[in-house]
Amino acid sequence: MLLTWCFSSQVLAQSAEEKGLAIAKERKLRDRGWSDSVGETSMILRSPRGDETERKMRIKSLEVQSDGDKGLTIFDQPLDVKGTAFLSFSHPLQADEQWMYLPKIKRVTRIQSKNKSGPFMGSEFAFEDMSSFEIEKFKFKYLRDEKYQGQDCFVIEQTPIDEDSGYSKNITWVDKEHYRALKVEYYDRKNSLLKILTTHNHQLYLDKYWRPMEMRMENRQTGKGTDLITHSLKFKTGLADNDFDKDSLMRAR
Repeated sequence: MLLTWCFSSQVLAQSAEEKGLAIAKERKLRDRGWSDSVGETSMILRSPRGDETERKMRIKSLEVQSDGDKGLTIFDQPLDVKGTAFLSFSHPLQADEQWMYLPKIKRVTRIQSKNKSGPFMGSEFAFEDMSSFEIEKFKFKYLRDEKYQGQDCFVIEQTPIDEDSGYSKNITWVDKEHYRALKVEYYDRKNSLLKILTTHNHQLYLDKYWRPMEMRMENRQTGKGTDLITHSLKFKTGLADNDFDKDSLMRAR
């Protein structure tokens, strides 16, 4: 109780920028130590008319100390994307490194930083959305407290530092109890609302780590949408660095 009071008193004395940064640091701190994970996920692409296309994929992630996380996404279904693989090395300060393996041409292609705002596999998620959350990539500002989905939330403005980002800013609703991002509004380079991400059905793993089993990205400018639905998720499976090198793209099955 005393620690909570001290933290609250400290936050009240901070500027909006300092308070926003403090909340972001606490969010990051609460998600350290998970080591690695493997999940089975469906990506559902939704047209403005409501037509849906489902893709099934596996996502492997590796926590990296003193750097951003690594991720490997392997598409299993349908046949037109089977064997396609995406590798991402996130970095706090340097530009992220990302590669795609396309089985039809049997070639690994690097995603250039200037193309990071492009759509990931035709979805409403951009390549930059596939990177891990790194505090150094943003400037933060606390805006207000607000309820969302029945939860008391901090509302934070995040401004990307990278000039190649497709966003001018993000507005994020972070619940005060567990520091989960429940909603994110993405604004384009003209500062117009572009997309809204909402997260649902959060599950607790290893008594510490919250993960949303459903993520919905809605494009407010085109009417398109993409859902990411996690069917299974396991942590501390023994993955290592050599499971996330460029050769792993060619080996992905």
